[in-house]
Order: sequence, then C-alpha cells, then structure tokens
Amino acid sequence: MIDILDYQGQRVHMIGIGGSSMSGLAEMLLKEGYTVTGSDNANSHAVERLRNMGIQVAVGHRAENVQGAKLLIFSAAIASENPERQEAKRLGIPEMERSTLLGQLMRGHKNAVCVCGAHGKTTTSSMIAESMLECGLDPTVHIGGRLDALGGGSRIGKKDVFVAEACEFHGSFLEMRPTVAVVLNIDADHLDWYKDIDDIEHAFGKFLGLLPPHGTALGWGEDRRILRLFTRLSCDKRTFGMEPGDDYYPDRLAFSDTGCPEYDVMFRGERLAHVKLRVAGQFNVINSLAAFAAAHVLGVKPEEIAASLSRFAGVHRRFELTGIIDGVKMYHDYGHNPAEMRAALSVAKMQRPNHLWAVMQPHTYSRVKGLFQDYLTCTEAADYTLVTDIYAAREKDPGDIKAEMVVEGMRAHGVDAVHTPTFDDTEKYLRSHWQPGDLVLTMGCGNINLLNEQMQLHGDTDR
Repeated sequence: MIDILDYQGQRVHMIGIGGSSMSGLAEMLLKEGYTVTGSDNANSHAVERLRNMGIQVAVGHRAENVQGAKLLIFSAAIASENPERQEAKRLGIPEMERSTLLGQLMRGHKNAVCVCGAHGKTTTSSMIAESMLECGLDPTVHIGGRLDALGGGSRIGKKDVFVAEACEFHGSFLEMRPTVAVVLNIDADHLDWYKDIDDIEHAFGKFLGLLPPHGTALGWGEDRRILRLFTRLSCDKRTFGMEPGDDYYPDRLAFSDTGCPEYDVMFRGERLAHVKLRVAGQFNVINSLAAFAAAHVLGVKPEEIAASLSRFAGVHRRFELTGIIDGVKMYHDYGHNPAEMRAALSVAKMQRPNHLWAVMQPHTYSRVKGLFQDYLTCTEAADYTLVTDIYAAREKDPGDIKAEMVVEGMRAHGVDAVHTPTFDDTEKYLRSHWQPGDLVLTMGCGNINLLNEQMQLHGDTDR
C-alpha cells in the first residue's frame, strides 16, 4: 500500500489541483514539507492562490507535466485515460486517489469529525471547524469551500481534532477514519456511480461501520434511512432535528425578516444555550444543530458553541452576495441538485425581492438524467428561470439529454423558463429584462460563479 509519509520532501504532482478539495490538500502537503506541483484544465482563483504559495501549476493536462514526480495524486473525476495518468503509468510513478490521501492525513488524530450527506456538508463542517477554532481546540481542517476564518478550505492544527467533509461520490468517504460521524441526510445523487437510493444507503451504512466502539454517530432524526442504519450500530448514537423526540432540537424557534433563525438548543429536554444565526433558512437550523451536537460530543461548552454559531457568516459560494448591479442584488449558490436549488431559492424568496431570477447551470449529464423530474419544478419559487447549457465536468456528452429538454419540461409544469446557452446569452437576457429591486441567484457547482464575476466586471457599462 502506498503511504504518503514515504514521499515527504519529494515531489508530489496533483491532477485537477484547482478543485475545492484538491487545492486544500495541496496546501496541507506543502505545509507538511512536500514539494507540490499540479495541473488543471483552466486558470481560477484557486490556481492563482496556489501559485502565490510557490506551487507550480500548469494549465492543461499534458504528459510532460508529471515527468520527475515521485507520486501522482488524482481525484475520482480524473479518468484513467487522462494523459498525465497514462504517462505516470508508463514511467512507473505510483498513483493515489484524493480520498485515500485525505484518509491518510487523518491518521494520528485523537478525534476525526467527518460530515457526510447529499446536502449541507460544507456549511456544517465549516460551522464545526469555526467552533473548534474559536473555542481553542486548534483543529486540522479540510472542507470543500473557502471559509474566511480559515483563510481558505484547509488548515493544519494539533493532533486532537480533524474536521473534514466526507463525500459519498465514488465511495470516497469509505477512506475516512471517523470517530464522530455526522450524517445530514441520505438522498439520491451521484447516480452515475450508485445504482439507486438503496445502493447509496448501503454505502452510508459501510461508512458508519468505520466508527470505533468509542465513536459517536450523529444523524438527522427525520431521515428514515439514517434511523434504519443507526439500529445496526453499537456505538453512541444521537439524533438532531426539529422534533422533541430528537436528542438535539430547537425550542422557541423564530425567524428574522430575512429568514435568519434563532432558537434555544435543547438536549434530551434540557436547555443548553441560545443560538441566533446570521445565515438564513430552516435547513440551517438543521445544519447548526448538527454542528452544535458534534462540538458538544467533543466536550466544548454549550455557551461557547452557541456564541461561535451566532457569529458564523457563511461559506463562499453558499448563498453569497457577489454584488449589486443596476439596483439588482446578485447572489451565487453552489447548490447543484434540485433539492439544494430549491432550498437556496427558499432563502432568496425570504429577501422579498421585486422579482426573483433563478439562473441554473445543470451539472453533469448523468445527474440531469437521473433527477430529471425533480429539475422540472425545483425553481418554481422563482418568478423567472434561466437555464444554461449542461456543465459536463468529468463526463462526455451522451447526446440524449440537453438543457432544452429541461426548459421544455419546466414550461410544461408552469415554470417561466428560458434557455440561455452561454454566459453572454444569460447576461444579455438579464440586463434586458431585470428591474431595480430584483434578485438574481445563480446556482451550480460548475463554473457558473464566473457569470457573477463577468457581470460585476462589466458593471453598468454593458447595457
């Protein structure tokens, strides 16, 4: 078995280094004394940030990029046909998948808090990480987003606590070493890898099976699949949710005019603390309860957890205000499946805009095909919906699914939807139709965030 420690001080090359997880791992390896190089298919803020740290990053995947490397790191999204992987194989350079690296970096930590679920992982793990940091635990952290409190998506701390997202894509979370497992939800996603929802549930069961006897499982109490898996565990099990039957639940829940919740945290009937969140939406009540439970299990004082959660301002690309143009507020959200888009739009609606615009970049052909019916109504809270072409990511166009088909289905369900294939098309349509007081929410985990940047750059001049 390949061990990352055997390559300390040597050159490690990372394919797709600009990705949210890979860029964080690159930072961690650099700080641990490895020589890191990488490649990505495009320039990005993450790539520029890595270059500023002294990491050499090539744009484009070419065989010569790996020459001289001692170890190759790749993510599950990088196919074996990739020219750099092909060259590494020819040269006999060993390869390690991203999740294996993350699991190895967890070794030696007394506690590993691993957050999994189809929705909410980044926000919840960020809440936990920020609480740990502010409460003096000096955690090591690896999350799939940029958190201002960390100055990025990762940090190296002491060996007491490791906080990480545990993604189910390609079974990646089975490489983790959790002592505290947080299961936010089990939902249909990544159906290019899993056969169906039952197959997904089985994978989550295997993940929970990684917990040691002294570990703790934390799960959303309204998810029947999570509860079914919990019955098979012999370790400590606790639930969080909206009902008094859960171990952690809210009391005296109220929302501000913009949808930000506040509530008393209850634990098995005992009032522990009061939380007043700066992030909106009922789903963030669930996320914050999960984060509270994880910190509570690790012995952090309830009032300290509540104070940290009350200061939490969110993660970049999670309902993030990117600018105001022509009196229109531009937001972006990383949500890339129908459930996440529906949740993000529920928060946008709470802002009481004149008109609400949903701009969707469907992500991967397999996801759109697998969740097609759900896509057709997920933006119904918006007044208007614009749909760009499908973002292929790791996939090749199968030729049997198009963005136009999504738009046609939306219209059949009463959604006012228009196909705007490119960012230029989308910008032109928005500028021609929006009014001051409107709100635009772009959604997707591809490069749709660049539309916000493009429009902010053009400002009021491109009208």
